[in-house]
Amino acid sequence: MDIYNGNILRKLLKDADQGGYAVPMFNYTDLWDQMAVIEAAMELHAPIMFASIPKTVNAISPEVLGAVGTVQMKKAASPIIHHLDHAKSVELCIAAIDNGYPSVMIDASDKNLETNIAMIKNVVEYAHTRGVFVEGEIGRIKGRDYEATYDGDDFLARVDDALRLVQETGVDSLAIGIGTAHGFYDGKPEINFKRLKEMKEAITVPLVLHGGTGIPEEDVKKAIRLGINKVNIGTQIRYTYMQSACRLIQEKGPVTHTIDIMTEAKEEIKKVAKAWIRICMADGKAEADLKGQEIQYAES
Repeated sequence: MDIYNGNILRKLLKDADQGGYAVPMFNYTDLWDQMAVIEAAMELHAPIMFASIPKTVNAISPEVLGAVGTVQMKKAASPIIHHLDHAKSVELCIAAIDNGYPSVMIDASDKNLETNIAMIKNVVEYAHTRGVFVEGEIGRIKGRDYEATYDGDDFLARVDDALRLVQETGVDSLAIGIGTAHGFYDGKPEINFKRLKEMKEAITVPLVLHGGTGIPEEDVKKAIRLGINKVNIGTQIRYTYMQSACRLIQEKGPVTHTIDIMTEAKEEIKKVAKAWIRICMADGKAEADLKGQEIQYAES
């Protein structure tokens, strides 16, 4: 599949909004889980995003990940987008853009609103001249980093703040804090659907739901019906990867070739990815008319 920069992602998210489904985004750690989620997308004819978090980028390098991601996008038969997830610095976003990422997220949601806006603007100014898509975040996605400091409605994104951020930055999509959390949940997550509906009525850019792992299927689908266009899944992919690899090593013994272990683990990850593609109602939504388009990547 020939893919060009953020323009395809803009179209994919617009199509998802109009079609009543969401584009799933899967965090990967290495080539094996990356291949698993991409193969799941190919087999279900679905558009997806595959994303590296800063920990992965720092461990491997934006140069290597950018090159591999570009190859994956070029060879895929369905529209897939390589993405940098939860970058905490403008510099990391620039490094990803310079190495071929067509989409980046700058996450300054833990800063005050003015700083958040300023950081997003810096990334947008650099990215948009190179055709790259930018996601921002407002409100807090719960997790270990925030639990000790914030509680209750402190996590929720304010509609007026979100509107100001979008208008002042030109950001392409927005992750919104509506009660979800990174990692596994203790009990049932309490998603504020009222706030989501208010956001959708006020904000024109695509809306993103982070912390997909552990949200009941019916709540994910309700969120999509109310306006979520992209759903992030990370923890469940990593958990499945580690559990499968550990089990297979115990079963096969340490002298088994690495390929034999990882090939089977990949199939387990693929099952999880396929389940999420179906939950997001993205199966069968890959666009055949994207084939054969001339490739255009970010300028270095």
